Amino acid sequence: MRVASLGSGSRGNATLVDGAQTRLLIDCGFGLRDLKARAERLNFDLASLDAVLVTHEHSDHASGVAALARRYDIPVYLSHGTANSGRLDGCPHMRCFNADSSFDIGGLQVDAIAVPHDAREPVQFRVAGDGHTVGVLTDLGSITAHVRAAFGACELLVLEFNHDRDMLRTGPYPPTLKRRVGGDWGHLANEQAVALLKAVDLSLLQWLVVAHMSDKNNARARVEALLGQELPAVLPRLLWADQNDGFSWLDLVSEDVLAAY
Repeated sequence: MRVASLGSGSRGNATLVDGAQTRLLIDCGFGLRDLKARAERLNFDLASLDAVLVTHEHSDHASGVAALARRYDIPVYLSHGTANSGRLDGCPHMRCFNADSSFDIGGLQVDAIAVPHDAREPVQFRVAGDGHTVGVLTDLGSITAHVRAAFGACELLVLEFNHDRDMLRTGPYPPTLKRRVGGDWGHLANEQAVALLKAVDLSLLQWLVVAHMSDKNNARARVEALLGQELPAVLPRLLWADQNDGFSWLDLVSEDVLAAY
């Protein structure tokens, strides 16, 4: 299994999970032309997608889903609440589920985990198959016991480090937006993301990807400093999901290969 990002941030998100037999796209917040250009950089053919998974209806995650699904006749998996928002009307094949459902797509098990975010029925995804497990966890304002239980023991974890609390407090956002972003139904602060990492099993972790960073309310240096202080062991496995470039393919390797090192 391998994973890549076509971009991560407030202006658009899309994550590829490429299994031995099945290819998934988690979210699509980019227009079709932009998405094609981003996929070409990774030598990925969008027509080969087996499904699109949607976490929630906000435009940076869903604005490009319907056009992509129509162009390539791809089924779209989304919660009933996300579908009822009306923002994904026009998808030709909608597969609706309840939050906290599990289902199979071409031999990959997908767990749709309910998260606290200001959307209709938001979820985040854990994908298992080919002997590997990947977690994608962004767009939530607080860490619940349910989230902690669901996202342990991942080999690759894409995790939101949205904002530094001091930078958000003193930054340019208006007070209402600051309260939304920093609230229990908004986005994760750096300290919250680190607290999650300290609470879950990281023994299988091969890659930690810092994602959905605010370009106004966060800085890589602050994230690195906090991780270096609290979890220095993850620094050699740390990567960044950039808004413009995402991140390139990350291949997950078997435990046998890891044991050989």
